[in-house]
Amino acid sequence: MMAAAIALAQRGRGRTAPNPNVGCVIVDPAGHVVGRGWTAAGGRPHAEALALAQAGDRARGATAWVTLEPCFHDSPRGPRCAALLVAAGISRVVVASSDPDPRTAGQGIAMLRAAGISVDVGSLAVEARASMAGFFTRQALGRPHITLKLGLSLDGCIARADGTSRWITGPLARAHAHVERSRHDAILVGRGTLAADAPSLDVRLPGLESRSPRRIMLGGGDPPAGWTAIRTPQDVASLDGVDHLLVEGGAGAASAFLAADMVDRLLLYRAPILIGDGRPALRNIGLDSLDAAHGRWRLSDARQSGPDRLEVYARVRAS
Repeated sequence: MMAAAIALAQRGRGRTAPNPNVGCVIVDPAGHVVGRGWTAAGGRPHAEALALAQAGDRARGATAWVTLEPCFHDSPRGPRCAALLVAAGISRVVVASSDPDPRTAGQGIAMLRAAGISVDVGSLAVEARASMAGFFTRQALGRPHITLKLGLSLDGCIARADGTSRWITGPLARAHAHVERSRHDAILVGRGTLAADAPSLDVRLPGLESRSPRRIMLGGGDPPAGWTAIRTPQDVASLDGVDHLLVEGGAGAASAFLAADMVDRLLLYRAPILIGDGRPALRNIGLDSLDAAHGRWRLSDARQSGPDRLEVYARVRAS
C-alpha cells in the first residue's frame, strides 16, 4: 500500500510547490482500497483530503497510508490533514516519513496518537523521500532539487564543432526527456544555448502538454517574454514555486551548476555514435584532482531507450 501511495505521489511531482507532492491510500478493515489521493496542482487540496473525500463513510475504522506526516498547521487554503483523519474516524495511519517543516515536525503524528489512532512511521521512508525530493531538498538546503540532463555521444560530445546537435539521441530517448520535463517545476538553459537554439523547452507528448515547466535563463541580459532570468546558479534559491529544477544545458550552464556542487541528479542519454572533433559536454567544473572526482556519484538507474542508453546518477552527500 505504501508503494501505491508513492506512485500516486509521483503524479503531482512538479506541480505542487511549495507544498510537497504527497500520496495517500485508504484501506478499509476488509482490505479494500476505498480512497486514493495525491496533492493537487498548486498544493491544494492535500492528498489526505482527496482520499478521505473519496472514501466517505468507509474511512471509519480504516487505515490510511501516507507518504508524509499529515500536516498539523492551519492554513487559509484548507484544513490540517491530521484533524481531517481524526474526524473521519481513521483507526490507523502508516506514515512513510516525518515532516521536516517546523510547522508540523512531529505534531501531526502527536495529534493522531492523542486521538487514539495507531501510528506507524518509517514504511518505505527512503523511497518516499526520493519521490518528494524537491520538498526535502528545499527544507534541507533552501533551494530546489536539481537534475542535470545531458544528451551526448560515446565520446562525450553534445554537438558537432559547428554546433549542430539535432539529433544526437533517438526519438525514444527524447520522449523520455519530455516526460522528465513534465515532472519539473522549471527548466533552465544558459543564455548561449537560448541564443543559438531558441529552444521552446515545452512538453510535446500527447496528454502532457499542459505540464510544460516554467522557463529559466542563466546569464545576463533581458530574457524573452515568458522567461525568467537569473545570473548565478545560487539564484535558483529565490525562485518561488520551484522545488524541482531541470537543467538542460549547454556546457556552460551544466559546468556552472556542477562547479557550484548544486546538481543532485544526473540524467545521461548516451547515443551509440562518435563525433570526434565536437563540442564537449562540460568545461571546467572546479575539480582539484582526480581523487576529488571519485565517490561523488551513485548509479541509481540504467536502461535502454531504443539504441540509446540512459544512466541516472544520484549525488552522494554526507547525511
